[in-house]
Amino acid sequence: MTEKEKFFGRFPSPRLLFLRSVCYNIRTMKKFLTDLHTHSRFSFDGETELDKMCAAAYQKGAAFYGVSEHLDYDLIERGAYEMINADEYFHAARHLQEDYAGAMNLLIGVEFGFSDEPSIAEKYCGFYEKYRPDYVINSVHTLKGEDYYNQTPYFKKSGDRGEKSKAQAYREYFESVRASLDAPYPYDIVGHIGYCTRYAPYEDRAATLAEFQSEIDGILKRIIELEKILELNSSNKGGVSPFLPSREILERYFALGGRKVSFGSDAHYVSRVMDKWEEAIALLKEIGFTYLTVPCRGEHIEVEI
Repeated sequence: MTEKEKFFGRFPSPRLLFLRSVCYNIRTMKKFLTDLHTHSRFSFDGETELDKMCAAAYQKGAAFYGVSEHLDYDLIERGAYEMINADEYFHAARHLQEDYAGAMNLLIGVEFGFSDEPSIAEKYCGFYEKYRPDYVINSVHTLKGEDYYNQTPYFKKSGDRGEKSKAQAYREYFESVRASLDAPYPYDIVGHIGYCTRYAPYEDRAATLAEFQSEIDGILKRIIELEKILELNSSNKGGVSPFLPSREILERYFALGGRKVSFGSDAHYVSRVMDKWEEAIALLKEIGFTYLTVPCRGEHIEVEI
């Protein structure tokens, strides 16, 4: 009997067998690198084929690598971009998952873009039931169908640059994040809190506790209460903080009792896979975190850092 067979034992449930395989791989891998927020060309803005993204993660020593293709139904309905070819994505991704079994834990996820429209939430519920992703990132990218990337949520009407105050625009963003936490569809990770600071037109783009503590505390306390996972995202797009959320918000989360964090590079091409990993882990350790949390099919796996 091999060491792997001794570790597994007999488990009739494929789900239990998968999770035991994950645990076995953790025990035997020298590196516990994780990256759970990435996009391939299946996403409208991805630049690299899925198999090449996976290969890059494997070459960099990933123990867990998650692909989380975009799904923003509000933007799709407005014609901002085309619907992901979900059948093709999950077919290709599940085959790659089998190919990497025993070498790297490839997790097949999706990033839902929150909208407060009930019809959009229903679509996400239907998508989840049909495809059963390994995990879901719940993110706020838009306000009333307007993408922060295009800066329109910062203006009272299109073309009036900077007409909203920073306080108004950021409070609207944080209110949307807070609402997203009670979305009716299943999700695991709360994505890139502070996304509004990436693209804001203000001279001072920071979102500090001094300005927004009530809103931020409400979000963090609800994440903890729901036992969701707070993402540390290393794609700041030239923002005021190297990570989203900022160190100050991460420290506040820890002080409130939050311990579940994940790492995501938000990579859209191979060179950014695992980007700023070492800096992110150093930051988390300085704050007091001792592990990352990896969600998979309803289970939370703690990976020591």
